[in-house]
Amino acid sequence: MYFHAVTSFLALAAPIAAQQIYDIWSTQWDRSTLFTYTNLSPYGELNFTSSSKSNSATISVDDTTLYQDMVGFGATLTDSSAKLLSELKSSNSDNYWSILNYLFDPTDGADAAGFSYIRVPIGASDFSDTAYSLDDTSGDTSLDDFSMDAAPSYLYDTLTDIAGINQYLKIHIVPWSPPGWMKDSGSLLGGNFLSDYTDTYASYLLKTLQGYQSMGFSIWGIGIQNEPENSDSTYPTCEISASQEAAIGTQLRSLMDDNGFSSTLIIGYEHNWNDAGGYPITLMEDAPDAFSGASFHCYSGSVSDQQTFESAYPDKAVYFTECTGEYGSDWWSDIKWYMDNIFIGAPNYWAQTGAMWNLALDGDGQPILSGSDSCGTPCRPVVTINSNGTYSYNQEFYSIAQAQKAILPKDVGGPVGQRISSTVSGDLDWALLVTAYVTNRSSASDWPRYSLVVLNWDDSASTTWNPQPVTATIEFRGNSVAYTFPVGVTTLWWYGSPN
Repeated sequence: MYFHAVTSFLALAAPIAAQQIYDIWSTQWDRSTLFTYTNLSPYGELNFTSSSKSNSATISVDDTTLYQDMVGFGATLTDSSAKLLSELKSSNSDNYWSILNYLFDPTDGADAAGFSYIRVPIGASDFSDTAYSLDDTSGDTSLDDFSMDAAPSYLYDTLTDIAGINQYLKIHIVPWSPPGWMKDSGSLLGGNFLSDYTDTYASYLLKTLQGYQSMGFSIWGIGIQNEPENSDSTYPTCEISASQEAAIGTQLRSLMDDNGFSSTLIIGYEHNWNDAGGYPITLMEDAPDAFSGASFHCYSGSVSDQQTFESAYPDKAVYFTECTGEYGSDWWSDIKWYMDNIFIGAPNYWAQTGAMWNLALDGDGQPILSGSDSCGTPCRPVVTINSNGTYSYNQEFYSIAQAQKAILPKDVGGPVGQRISSTVSGDLDWALLVTAYVTNRSSASDWPRYSLVVLNWDDSASTTWNPQPVTATIEFRGNSVAYTFPVGVTTLWWYGSPN
């Protein structure tokens, strides 16, 4: 499996002297806790001991079996999200900074989620005021009229503020459409890419990277096309075949390597799970050296489809980069689905990232591009920002936060979490969904931090609503400890001596 390390800014702290659980975050089904932190020290620590324990479920953690390094969890900074945040900054800067710090501050010990991944459209998406690309001059194959200023300035301003909070943020940029004149439709809204523009489009993407670099941004990854199997005439979209994307990627990789972007990744596919055995595999066959891997969306298929791609290309990375909630759905049902499919499920099927769609919208799912049919029921963001300056965090936030907290670096500039083996057994093994991580240290003599993210979805007996906590035995290195998981999501930490 392809691994890519990531760093983050954190405060140093000394390790504890024994295997103990004392840091816990919880989001419960009844919202009695919402990403709520509990510190069990100095007297309530849960000690791993050699005494045998017998409970209805056993979680076995094996840190000798290592899987993928994580990149992080987060969401997309659309034009609409940046616009609302920018307006809030002008009207109520305290609320603006409260939101950004709560979402993105990665400092060890901070009361914050520490999102470490953000996706940004190149040009317009369905969540923009107008449809635009960075060069809308028809036939401008020399790209003389290319301009980063085609995007609203508040997009870059907001991204600058976010990157200032988390300087190790992984920024992933991707277009929703090439310029319309590169397509058979002649429009940003729908149509098919014309292969004659392969070299021009690769140069367009390179100029985008250079533009971000000139503004002080370090871009972690770039995509060729969001959802390349989708053409919709109501918002920026484009069909690009796997062979076309491979050709663009090959040319772009060469341009990037020749222009100082050899460490920037090219991420392929960016579409639904259901075609995991088709498009992305063809992409890797046609351009094996261009792409770091493939990213997936949730709108068709199932998370287990990621295994199809990973099995075919175990040396390539898997990413999960988009899913959206809709206003009016059930809070707890959404939490369960998100954890099962994205924030526990996607990493368990090799994903190095997990992300939702809009970072911020208002209570009506606005602003959205006029005429777009992409959100028939209003899309719900990570955080809702109201016109009066108030705001609220949605189920998307709590799902992301519980996962992100498990992989935060412990040391300044240290590594993020790496997934390790975890299994559940016992009579209630069905009730707990689990993933486990180790966060290594900058010094080999310091104790690594271990974490579990656990979904307890034992909320009914047959058809009767009956939420039940589950007491489980956590086994680690021949020792064990018992913990009672409430119905909801629990993230917990402990430390272990270096292997």
